[in-house]
Amino acid sequence: MVGIAIACALASAVFLAFGAQRQGSAVSADTGGLELQSSQLLRLLRNPRWLLGLLLLGVGTALNVTALTLAPLTVVQPIGSIALVITTVVNSRDQGLRMNRVTIVAIVACVIGSALFVSLAVGVTRDPGEVRPAQELIIVLILAVVVVFFGTLNALFGRRIGAIGFIVGAGVLFGFVAVLTKVIAADLLNPNGRFLLNVPWYTVVGIAVAGGLGAWFVQSAYSSGPPDLVIAGLTVIDPMVGIAIGIGVLHELQPNVPAVAAVAMGVAALVAIVGVFALSRYHPDVIQRRAEARHRQKQAAEKNGKDQKRGSL
Repeated sequence: MVGIAIACALASAVFLAFGAQRQGSAVSADTGGLELQSSQLLRLLRNPRWLLGLLLLGVGTALNVTALTLAPLTVVQPIGSIALVITTVVNSRDQGLRMNRVTIVAIVACVIGSALFVSLAVGVTRDPGEVRPAQELIIVLILAVVVVFFGTLNALFGRRIGAIGFIVGAGVLFGFVAVLTKVIAADLLNPNGRFLLNVPWYTVVGIAVAGGLGAWFVQSAYSSGPPDLVIAGLTVIDPMVGIAIGIGVLHELQPNVPAVAAVAMGVAALVAIVGVFALSRYHPDVIQRRAEARHRQKQAAEKNGKDQKRGSL
């Protein structure tokens, strides 16, 4: 079962990579690097490139859900890092970008860190079986705090959150979506035969709200940074959140895990996270966007200066 789950997760990464690249390029072209507005999101619903990306993301998500039902969360989630390599190659060719050395090192750090985490997680995790109602409620309550925090942040600061802020928010929110997906799957497969009646209403509301807000953060991140940066954040932050919940709440960690393994997992996670932050600062697309933003600010300042001179005459 674990082998099939890993195969599904790898296939999911391919679909998610191409879906993210298609959506990212569509959002970037529509917004021109400016803040995403709700009216533009409605217009994107008629954009064939964006819709193709949505279809690919849907297939990738379905494959990921399948993987989550067949293996522990801590094994499945980090495999998505392969999507980062695919997205980077596809996006660089599509945009005519040449990757600088720091970007390549950052991508390697993300992939190696995540891959090392997977290899370590396979040996120290287990599937605890049925999720208890108390555990499910704890996850939803933690999610409620997270939703309030990021929702308030978005309402108060908007685009000033920046690409990395949107990516972190999306990664955290989709980490909870992954966890709740696995929880709901466990509820539906419960041998008591109650099927949908096993799924509490608050879990359904939780996954819907987290998915909706997370999707808005992803689209906003596309308008602020390249799709490979978005994928990097999601494939690192998303599984780290999922793993933390899987270990802390669902008790997927085996007893008596060697300290060396725990430290190695921490180091691997740190390497991957550092890679994401390096990408957020030194990716060629990010550097280009910063230069364009400074140019727009300079033009606006010059225009204001000219208007003030005319007003004083």
